[in-house]
Amino acid sequence: MLRWALAFFILALIAGVLGFGGFAGDMAYIAKIFVLIFVVLLVISLIFGRGNVPAV
Repeated sequence: MLRWALAFFILALIAGVLGFGGFAGDMAYIAKIFVLIFVVLLVISLIFGRGNVPAV
């Protein structure tokens, strides 16, 4: 998920540099959505995830 957010962020930066205003805005919006989803899933996994961490 983070890879998709970074990919859309990079596409938005490239489109912004090249002057594609509407396209850059769309890519930035999609990147923001993916980052938000990633952060929410990260927090949920930190709260509920037990993982394979050995107890000390």
